[in-house]
Amino acid sequence: MGAQALLDVLRAWPEAPGRPLPVEADAFVHAAARHGLAGFTQQALGRAGWTLEEPVRTRLRREALAQAAQGMRVKALLLRSLDALAAVGVVPVLLKGYGLALRLYPEPLQRATTDVDLLVVDAEVAPASRALEGLGLKPLGEREAAHAREHEHHLTFSGPAGLVELHFRALAGYGQTLEADALLARAEEGELEGRRVRYLRAEDELVYLALHASNHLLQRLAWLFDLKLLVLARPGLDWARVVEVARGTAFSHLAWYALEAARRLVGARVPDEVLAALAPPRVQRLLAARFFTAERLLETELMNDKRVWVAAKLLLAPRLLPMARYTARRLWEDGLAALRGSFRIPH
Repeated sequence: MGAQALLDVLRAWPEAPGRPLPVEADAFVHAAARHGLAGFTQQALGRAGWTLEEPVRTRLRREALAQAAQGMRVKALLLRSLDALAAVGVVPVLLKGYGLALRLYPEPLQRATTDVDLLVVDAEVAPASRALEGLGLKPLGEREAAHAREHEHHLTFSGPAGLVELHFRALAGYGQTLEADALLARAEEGELEGRRVRYLRAEDELVYLALHASNHLLQRLAWLFDLKLLVLARPGLDWARVVEVARGTAFSHLAWYALEAARRLVGARVPDEVLAALAPPRVQRLLAARFFTAERLLETELMNDKRVWVAAKLLLAPRLLPMARYTARRLWEDGLAALRGSFRIPH
C-alpha cells in the first residue's frame, strides 16, 4: 500500500528507506498530508532519491506549501501572544506546535501546526487571559469557561488571527487530570526570536507528548514521530526519570501506548526496560495491539467512528470507573445541550 510507505520513511529517518516508492504514490501523499507531515515528507523524499510523477509531485508540493502557510500564520500569532504575555510579566511554557518543531525538525514549518498552546501557572491564567483578549481573541463564554476550569485543561481564545489554547493543567483525559505544578517547576528557560519562553524538561516533555498522543488515541503519526525525534535529539535522556515521571501521573498506561507504538511503527529508540516498567495489564496490551495497528492508524479509523472511539477510550483507560463517570457526564451534557437547542426560539 502507498500509505505504508510513509511509515517506511518515518521508521528509517534519519537514514533513507531501503526500498523504492510504491506504485500507489497518491495514497502516500494523502497519508503524509493527513498526518501533518507533508513538508517533512517532501524533504525526506529528496534524501531518499524517490521521484514522484506528476500530478502527484505537484499535489505533495501543494500540501507542503499549505501546511507551511498555516504554520507561518500560527507562528505570527505565537509571537504576538508571547509579546502580550511578556507585557504582563508572564513567560509561558510552549507546548507542542511551532516551538517543538523548531527544536526537533530540519525546518519548523515541516510539521503541521494549527494553534498556539501555552502553559502557565494557575495564578497567571487571569492576566494571561486579559492579555490574549487584548489581541482581539474571543474567550469562551462564562458558562463554558467555568466548565473548562473545572473539567478541562485549557481555555480557548479564538479570532481571525487563529486559535490560542491557554493551558492551566498538563492534561485532562480518561476522567482524570494531571496538574502542571511539578512540570512547571522543572521547566527550562528558552528563547524564540529574542523572546523569553520556557520548555518542559526533556524527560517531562517526552512523557507529556506521549500522554497527549494517547489521549487522542494516536490518530496523528506526527505525534509518534515527535517522540522519535525527541529521543534522537536528547541522547543523554534519563530513562529512569522518564519512568518515574510517567508513574507519578495517573496515566502511565497512556505513556506506554504511545511509546510502544512509536518504537514499533516509526523506530523510536525506547528501551525494553522502559516499556516493561510502564506496561498496562496484559488485556489492555492486547487491546492496544488491536486498536493501534499500522493500518488503522494510517487510516485514522478510530477518529472516524465515534462508537469505536468511545469503546477504545473505555477499554484502554488506566482506571475504568473515572472514565465511565466522565463518559456518562459527557453524554448527559450533550443531551442537555441538544435539548436546549430544540427549545431555542429562532430570531
